[in-house]
Amino acid sequence: MTQVTSTETAGSPTRDRLLDAAAELFYREGVGVGVEALCRVAGVSKRSMYQLFDSKDGVLAASLERRAPAYLAFLLPPDDDRPPRERVLHVFERLEEMAARPDFRGCPFVAVTAELKAPDHPASLVARRCKDALTAFFRQEAERGGAADPELLARQLTVAFDGSGVRAVMQGRGLDGLALATAAALLAGAGVSAGDGAERRGPETSG
Repeated sequence: MTQVTSTETAGSPTRDRLLDAAAELFYREGVGVGVEALCRVAGVSKRSMYQLFDSKDGVLAASLERRAPAYLAFLLPPDDDRPPRERVLHVFERLEEMAARPDFRGCPFVAVTAELKAPDHPASLVARRCKDALTAFFRQEAERGGAADPELLARQLTVAFDGSGVRAVMQGRGLDGLALATAAALLAGAGVSAGDGAERRGPETSG
């Protein structure tokens, strides 16, 4: 759990500026970014940082926590009447869109935990909660779609999501429909169909 060590509360301009800068720097350059560089970019003194957080680890965890709602809001579909299969594929369409951007460095939550290599680190715990929320969405849609084993399908889709992001980073290129095709295959294999009258989506590509 992130510890706040001053009377400044969440939502203060200084804290928000620091966390926004941290999210950008840690994503672009990795968790090894030093406190001095972080404070310089954020326009915050080291003294102010340590009044807000007990350590850089606390800043890292809080920056992920601040980023998670917007990240999930971008990925997940709005409440609508599309079939479960289409709602799941919406997430993979968003992934394809992100992976095609030149500044894509993978899922920020996977990237941080891979660098830290410490499952009990505060930032790793925040990252896991975010990924668990994505898996919970997949499980909900799998249940609605009549999957034979919704829990298994949800975990498979999460692995496909994370693995696709890692592949895009390793290859230095977009996914060209591979993530969508993989998700569609998993859904079909689990018995989640497109539904009556629903348009089948996902390019017939391989990578």
